[in-house]
Amino acid sequence: MNEPTGTSAPSKGSKTKVKILKTALKLFSSKGYKATTVRDIAGAMGMKQSALYNHFKNKDAILEALISDLTSSAIVTLFENKDAQQLHKQGKSLLMSIATTFKLLSFDGQNEALFKLMMQEMFRNERVREIYNEYFYQENVKKLSGIFFAMMQDEMIKSSDPLLLANEFLSPLFFYQMQVSLLKLDKKSTSSVVSMFEKHVDHFWDTIKVVNQDTLF
Repeated sequence: MNEPTGTSAPSKGSKTKVKILKTALKLFSSKGYKATTVRDIAGAMGMKQSALYNHFKNKDAILEALISDLTSSAIVTLFENKDAQQLHKQGKSLLMSIATTFKLLSFDGQNEALFKLMMQEMFRNERVREIYNEYFYQENVKKLSGIFFAMMQDEMIKSSDPLLLANEFLSPLFFYQMQVSLLKLDKKSTSSVVSMFEKHVDHFWDTIKVVNQDTLF
């Protein structure tokens, strides 16, 4: 949950609000949004239900606040604060850093809970679908396809459809992230999946890279 910014210390009210969001996220991701009541959230915090309404008017308002946090996820901001003109020069190392971000988020409790909530609400909540389609997927596909196109221009990778390549690279990462979440949910070992992030990058890069002809003989 994003803490309030500024030079002064967060107020008691803002701290309580953040605590409500964290508690609600834990309950929503474990019990489901529909099955969780405001009374459940208040009870888990040891506060009166009426006191919770001083911060959020209803359960939907809590969900909307949590949804807004999705747009600041590390997956959404994969390419932010980076020089877009130079990114493609990183080649395989850029792809590995993207895969590593997905992998690390799979084991981050906060992001895992947000991911589970998003998956649960995607078929019920249009706003969640919009965030997933626009921020999590389409924006990253568009940016990565531009990077692949630049790599082709510099003859780092084979000429192909950059948009298709971006989809082919990102799709398995979402799948592996979901697999990790499902295995953890059932308290099963994730060892069979965690290495797939790096293996995917190795295989993908070997498939698209331009091979120096001088090294073939």
